[in-house]
Amino acid sequence: MTSPEISAGDLIALVRNYNPKTNAKRIAEAYEFGMEMHEGQFRHSGEPYFTHPVAVAAILTEQRLDDATIITALLHDTIEDTKASYEEVARRFGNEVAMLVDGVTKLTNLQLSSRETKQAENFRKLFMAMSKDLRVILVKLADRLHNMRTIKAMRPEKQAQKARETMDIYAPLAGRMGMQWMREELEDLAFRVLNPEGRQSIIRRFVTLQRETGDVIHRITGDMRSELEKAGIEAEVFGRAKKPYSIWRKMQAKDQGFSRLSDIYGFRVITQSEDDSYRALGVIHQRWRAVPGRFKDYISQPKSNGYRSIHTTVSGRDGKRVEVQIRTRQMHDVAETGVAAHWSYRDGVRSENPFAVDPAKWISSLTEQFDAEEDHDEFLEAVKLEMYSDQVFCFTPKGDVIKLPKGATPIDFAYAIHTRIGHACVGAKVDGIRVPLWSRLRNGQSVEVITAEGQTPQVSWLEIATTGKARTAIRRALREADRARFVKLGHELARSAFEHVNRKATDKALETAARALRVSSVDELLARLGAAEIVAHDVVQAVYPDLTAHESDEISMRRAVIGLEPGQSFERAPCCQPLPGERIIGITYRGQGVVVHAADCDRLGEYEDQPERWVDVHWHSGTHPAVYSTTLEMIIGNDAGVLGRICTLIGEKKANISDLEFVDRKPDFYRLMINVELRDVEQLHSLMLTLEAESDVAEVVRFRDKPVNRAIPG
Repeated sequence: MTSPEISAGDLIALVRNYNPKTNAKRIAEAYEFGMEMHEGQFRHSGEPYFTHPVAVAAILTEQRLDDATIITALLHDTIEDTKASYEEVARRFGNEVAMLVDGVTKLTNLQLSSRETKQAENFRKLFMAMSKDLRVILVKLADRLHNMRTIKAMRPEKQAQKARETMDIYAPLAGRMGMQWMREELEDLAFRVLNPEGRQSIIRRFVTLQRETGDVIHRITGDMRSELEKAGIEAEVFGRAKKPYSIWRKMQAKDQGFSRLSDIYGFRVITQSEDDSYRALGVIHQRWRAVPGRFKDYISQPKSNGYRSIHTTVSGRDGKRVEVQIRTRQMHDVAETGVAAHWSYRDGVRSENPFAVDPAKWISSLTEQFDAEEDHDEFLEAVKLEMYSDQVFCFTPKGDVIKLPKGATPIDFAYAIHTRIGHACVGAKVDGIRVPLWSRLRNGQSVEVITAEGQTPQVSWLEIATTGKARTAIRRALREADRARFVKLGHELARSAFEHVNRKATDKALETAARALRVSSVDELLARLGAAEIVAHDVVQAVYPDLTAHESDEISMRRAVIGLEPGQSFERAPCCQPLPGERIIGITYRGQGVVVHAADCDRLGEYEDQPERWVDVHWHSGTHPAVYSTTLEMIIGNDAGVLGRICTLIGEKKANISDLEFVDRKPDFYRLMINVELRDVEQLHSLMLTLEAESDVAEVVRFRDKPVNRAIPG
């Protein structure tokens, strides 16, 4: 069997970093036993299955957990998926480990995403298992985290199911237990599966913002360190961009666009003492302007899960707002690891953290509160309301529960019931009182949707709706309303294209084109033509292939440009890389012939006072070979297989890649330059549309070199 990337020695070294007194022999034995039990088993990705338990154990070392938890992680699937029994695990590794492994196995077998009473009963079992030993859920959360990190290997429908379960259950649970870093990563990994376009739009805006403002994080952290040093405060300062899902959720909750969000960047100041935390707050407020209403003191009033920190939002001279959190090292440990702080080790001993609050008390209170509760649905709703601070549960007049994100409106409620109800919505009553459609719903409210025959969705609803279901349904309805406009535009494009070959776009010609292009009707053909989903040239060629056949005779590069003197050669300007089909201008150079620029090239401004060097040229109207190099600047997701898919797409568009260079690498994305050889500008536009449609492509632009101060050849 192939050994996992993390060897037994590597794993033991990770544990020794925080627990020098670890029992290395027991961990090595568990590693060998787990590898032997999983022999011959493989993951969806094709890797040996044992790579998964080892990765889960490595995640738990980041939280400095005890030996029993690390060993449980290595063995957490042995009782369920191998020939190993509870008794054998107990005999080899002790009753404590056997009970933990059995607890994780039982959690794995719970179908938490099933429906109604069964789901409520499984939630009850989940909390009971957690109340016995919280380390069970720590292993289960690490198990889910690694599965989400490697989810790409699963079937799409399985990915969606796991991602939804993660978003609904495991991420909120991690957050409720104070493990904010895990909640954020689980949410973002699920967001990548459930709404890849939304996530890419956030990344794309981040990249644009970074390009416009530079490295804001480095600049602000440096300023904060400098101010704190002047005040004699010893502190660490960290800055980071928030996760895409965190930003997306804030955009939805605050009903604001990306540019108006004040907490895209977060900064943490870690001090030596509580007194220093308040002194640091004073220093920051003296240096930067505090934003009213954005100050919270969780040190004097801690959250129920033990979280303590000072939160403030400040703005600089440029008006940009940033969020700052200030806390001590011990408070920071609780803020990062939550319940894991109870089990963490430092220098071989359990670390005592006075700020850690045991979430087991919360779990116990829930199980006690509903221990005698016979109404499972009521139990489930109470549990969800307790766990999901970012969701609201409202009722229909019949008493059915509708789950919506925090900040949802009656429009979202209407579409959650049925698309037909949403389309016909004209108003709403909340708890019997008529309210505007933009009102924000709160937990426990009863909502009645008022409908009217003939009502259709309004464009303004897109600003009111927050849920994906509502916004998608509204956009689809608005598109249908635009269909008549697209059909009219398509008819004009078809008429022009047919006239280009001295023919008319008759009904019969369009019917023939629709059949040839396998489009259901002439109206559908025209609508797609008007929406730029079909090219007019293809419509004409479908009817009159002989009239467009001459265009297949490729024009050699020697004859490509018309307007040159006999014997005069040309070169394409590297700054703008003009393509056949674009308007061009020639500039003469001594000994170099003519350099051809695109008519909109910024470099042409350098020759405004030299009109004698300008040459009136244009491209030959025939078909050109795919030999004209063009540079595309792309930002793509940092995921396995993305680059391969992009190269495949480029090949499918009959373009050749002549060069490729990575110019920036970040944890979430890559920026690269790709040189492709193209036929003309129409092929370029088609290629860029195809690439933009790929969910893992955040941005694709045609690279144009801008003028700089340098010598101009004479």
